[in-house]
Amino acid sequence: MTERDRDVDVVVIGMGPGGEHVAGTLARFGLVVAAVEDRLVGGECPYFGCVPSKMMIRAANLVMEGKRVNGMAGAARVDPDWAPVARRIRDEATDDWDDKVAADRFTGKGGILIRGHGRISAPGEVTVTPFRDGAGQVVLRARRGIVINTGTAPAVPPIPGLAGTPFWTNREAVEAERVPASLVILGGGAVGLELGQVFARFGSRVAVVEGADRLLPMEEPEAGELLARVFGREGIGVHTGQLATGVGHNRSGFTVTLDGGELTGEALLVATGRRTDLAAVGVGAVGIDENLKAIPVDGRLRAAPGVWALGDITGKGAFTHMSMYQAGIVLADILGQPGFEAQYHAVPRVTFTDPEVGAVGLTEAQAREEGLDVRVSTAQIPQSARGWIHKAGNDGFIKLVEDAGAGVLIGATSAGPAGGEVLGALVMAVHARVPVRSMRQMIYAYPTFHRAIEDALAVLE
Repeated sequence: MTERDRDVDVVVIGMGPGGEHVAGTLARFGLVVAAVEDRLVGGECPYFGCVPSKMMIRAANLVMEGKRVNGMAGAARVDPDWAPVARRIRDEATDDWDDKVAADRFTGKGGILIRGHGRISAPGEVTVTPFRDGAGQVVLRARRGIVINTGTAPAVPPIPGLAGTPFWTNREAVEAERVPASLVILGGGAVGLELGQVFARFGSRVAVVEGADRLLPMEEPEAGELLARVFGREGIGVHTGQLATGVGHNRSGFTVTLDGGELTGEALLVATGRRTDLAAVGVGAVGIDENLKAIPVDGRLRAAPGVWALGDITGKGAFTHMSMYQAGIVLADILGQPGFEAQYHAVPRVTFTDPEVGAVGLTEAQAREEGLDVRVSTAQIPQSARGWIHKAGNDGFIKLVEDAGAGVLIGATSAGPAGGEVLGALVMAVHARVPVRSMRQMIYAYPTFHRAIEDALAVLE
């Protein structure tokens, strides 16, 4: 098919994980689907986020595990080498940042893929400005509806001197072919901490700057304190409660001016969050305020008549698993299949540092702000049987947040060597509102990391 003005059943703007799933599934069901993508089919996750970054983390953790041999299993010397990590990212994760496989997968189902920037120009209408030289605009008219999955982009703060310098975002960090001798990171959230620990373990001198009073400021205070201790042991500088007030750059690298001094680094990673651009999507054409940070949606992800939104742009959590969860709801609604409304009381999230920090639901502070009758408890992983056995690298804890009036967990944190995996049991408990009484009556396998949940339950008073 040629890329010309046409009538279709559904237009999908943005082919991130959720958008790709919606577009491909609708095409497989026989609908005429046009997908518009201005970057790579598959979105941020497979090329610059979840997948390649976890390959980096896996390699960095192997480096640390090699060092942990000493004193526990003999003696070992580890000589970190970034080359195989960079090669694996190019060869296995990203196909050298080529989305042909993903694009062919969609078009092979009968979908129409248009490369360019899509913008809603009227109800039921999307105007696309193609990237191909000399190609005119394409107007797509959607009989059934429009699905928005344009995601977010790295947010760059307006720090004097930063604009125009060759700073990194997560994208450039993932593309790195060598490890910088030194690295300053602005942002102590998940992205900054994960990548900072990776580069430090491969020999970079790393310093993390966070404006809040602790690392991982959106999570429990204990999580940020834990990672600050671990980072200190690993020689990573932690500068919390400080703001960058200026950036300088020359041939030797970057100078970052803080409230309380200066930091220098060969490279600078900006990991200060993500941003949306609703005006670029043209949501005003369907009555949505383009100045909002996220598109308001109902339980079926409907944003306006004939318009659905999913993924980061809905503001419900910038996670691939959120995008895929929402995609299933959108599909059921468009296809008229039995479905359910979205629920967000048990959204899981994992920071893949070592130790991992997994969390679900409300933090203690959030629960108290809601005026709930809150009870909390904490169990330390090193004091559990499995943590004691594990020894080197056993940092972590389980924290439970209970709505005492309802007798159910409304939040939990699982930090430790397998924090993200242990989190699964806690997500189930929060999502299904399993009574704490029932959780206490369960049998927890011994000796496992998840058995520390039982320890935390025992002191939940």
